[in-house]
Amino acid sequence: MKIVLYLLCFFCTTGVSAQFKVIGFYTGKNDRAHVSYVHEANRWFADMAVKHGFSYDSTNNWSNMNKTFLSQYQVVLFLDTRPDDPAQREAFKEYMENGGGWMGFHFAAFALTPSAYPQNWDWYHNKFLGSGSYGSNTWRPTSAILRVEDAKHPVTKNLPATFKASPNEWYRWSNDLRKNPSIKILLAIDSTSFPLGTGPKAYEIWHSGYYPVVWTNKHYKMLYVNMGHNDIDYEGKTNKELSFTFDNPVQNKLILDGLLWLGKGQAMRSE
Repeated sequence: MKIVLYLLCFFCTTGVSAQFKVIGFYTGKNDRAHVSYVHEANRWFADMAVKHGFSYDSTNNWSNMNKTFLSQYQVVLFLDTRPDDPAQREAFKEYMENGGGWMGFHFAAFALTPSAYPQNWDWYHNKFLGSGSYGSNTWRPTSAILRVEDAKHPVTKNLPATFKASPNEWYRWSNDLRKNPSIKILLAIDSTSFPLGTGPKAYEIWHSGYYPVVWTNKHYKMLYVNMGHNDIDYEGKTNKELSFTFDNPVQNKLILDGLLWLGKGQAMRSE
């Protein structure tokens, strides 16, 4: 009996019992670059789960966005899109307001009216993310030098001051996140990246400005990461994948540390 009790205490104190569960939601239908990223992400997160002691599931069934299903998981990922059904949106909001963890990538923050993804969810885009609507993006997908804005945060403390990201389509937003006291910007595009983009349209190339790419909302256990758009050979009409998001060790460290920050905190809460 003493041995059993000792082992139980050991597992609790060493964190073995604090394994957390992650669920990745995705649509995987629109834009080959986003579909490529979704497939790559599902493989990468499954590999990381084995190496780092958490579990990873994924689903393209957004009807699973309900209280009963979400209660099984400590962290939810939005790999490409967002829920559109009012009941699903309410279930996600309740999940986050009750301490759930969330990480969203690239298109998960997209909102543009009119479009197939209009800005019709004020809580999510303006309060939770803080970014508002989509403003514009760079083109073609290209690497950028990213700058750490808070070197003490658990998500960024293991990163160099600047690093080169994988090729990506970088987004600009309607809201200035620097003016939102709820938002903590963790990474932004460094000025050494400019000009960023190759066009062919002039407005697809950025020459100056401030562009946050990773941030958190201080009132939620959440992290938004702008990366998540692989480069595809559209022009040559081969649709060949020309770049991958998870072929970058430093960027991978950012994403993994972000997930562990979210998951370990949630696992401890659930004990």
